[in-house]
Amino acid sequence: MDLQLTGKRAFVSGSTQGIGYAIARALAGEGVDVVLNGRDPDRVDEAVERLGAEVRSAAVSGMAADFADPAQVHRLVDAVGDVDILVNNVGHFELKAFGDISDEDWRHYLEVNLMSGVRLSRGILPKLLAGGWGRILFIGSESGVNVPADMVHYGVSKAAMLALGNGLAKLTRGSDVTVNTILGGPTFSDGVARTVDHIAGAQGVDAGDLKAAIAAGNQTSLLQRFIDPTEIANLALYLASPKSSATNGATLRADGGVLTAML
Repeated sequence: MDLQLTGKRAFVSGSTQGIGYAIARALAGEGVDVVLNGRDPDRVDEAVERLGAEVRSAAVSGMAADFADPAQVHRLVDAVGDVDILVNNVGHFELKAFGDISDEDWRHYLEVNLMSGVRLSRGILPKLLAGGWGRILFIGSESGVNVPADMVHYGVSKAAMLALGNGLAKLTRGSDVTVNTILGGPTFSDGVARTVDHIAGAQGVDAGDLKAAIAAGNQTSLLQRFIDPTEIANLALYLASPKSSATNGATLRADGGVLTAML
């Protein structure tokens, strides 16, 4: 299927690894000029080089910015220029008991996981509307619907992201600009892999065995395994394309059947 994406330009936040990188790679494979992003300039350069080698026909560039620093984000928005596709992917997560989550932790999670999308969308959405076409995607999480007891701050930030996407879509009424959210399930991203390795090391067990046990222990999962980042990217690719023109203001699940309630 021709997704009609050749010649489009996309910015993907938090895209030096994991889901963000998988989405950037999928877009590049369809002829999209891709701007990668991360906090560390060296890691951004490495990701640009890696993606360029994997998709040799791709036009890939990178911009470093720490989304915990509003000043850096404002400079990024000014510098990124015109894009057709904005993918709000950047996000932090951690396991932490509710009583141990400090006010500073709350501010950090809302700053990165929510305000990143606010600031990027505020800068880019008006340009998309003026240009007559565009796509904004939010990479959400099932944790924003079924908030985990050991990641309340993360779940709340992802719930707020769902609300943000819903509200922004209403601003696109009558246009060819759409705003949608992907509700991902347990995905074996680089961050999750590091967490599994850390827990496995602390418990003295094999990381592969722990990974399998975690997946098997998820009683509501229909997939009964971790989702691969490329599986999230496949849905993002469709939503970023003109083929998804009738899908707007939606939250689409790529959660492996983890959520048991209708959404």
